[in-house]
Amino acid sequence: MDSAFPTGSFAHSAGLEAAWQYGEVRGRAELLTFMKTSLDQLGQAALPFVSAAFDGPEKLAEIDALCDAFTTNHVANRASRAQGRAFLTAVERIFKSQIHKSQSELQFAHFAPIFGAGLRKLNVPREIATRMFFFNQLRAALAAAVRLNIVGPMEAQILQTQLTPKAELVRQRCDNLTLAQIAQTAPLLDLWQGAQDRLYSRLFQS
Repeated sequence: MDSAFPTGSFAHSAGLEAAWQYGEVRGRAELLTFMKTSLDQLGQAALPFVSAAFDGPEKLAEIDALCDAFTTNHVANRASRAQGRAFLTAVERIFKSQIHKSQSELQFAHFAPIFGAGLRKLNVPREIATRMFFFNQLRAALAAAVRLNIVGPMEAQILQTQLTPKAELVRQRCDNLTLAQIAQTAPLLDLWQGAQDRLYSRLFQS
């Protein structure tokens, strides 16, 4: 998502800024490893929420509450709610399509379940919806890498092309995971994102 469809994703680096400031990501090689690990975690920890909300939008409030309980990292939780609310608002204002019949039931509005239910409401096919979810994550993280001067814009485009097959493999592997199978697969990414608030200076919110 970008300025043409404002959801605030460019305000977040998914832990990349903290990893960079702590010297864990210094250049292209470390960035590539970071991105691959991030994609694996996205498939195991976030995609099931997208799929569940897409398949059962009438259970969105319940799925949203589970997502909040699962997302224990306070920085990641805050970022997910901010992006979810922004996506919800954008879809409803632009397409005049209400994602959930009762907004008061959506106590948290986390991004992954809102994304799944939103694209179902817009009649986007399930496969395309889940693919878009991965594309959004990959593009936002690489945009953050450019803004942090880890790589340049051309190199980021090359990396996105190289990582697209990996993203598709993860998407296919995790496509049928249920909410009972959600798991945190990359605790270091979680630690880095949680350290965002302790950075002396920062460009991103997460």
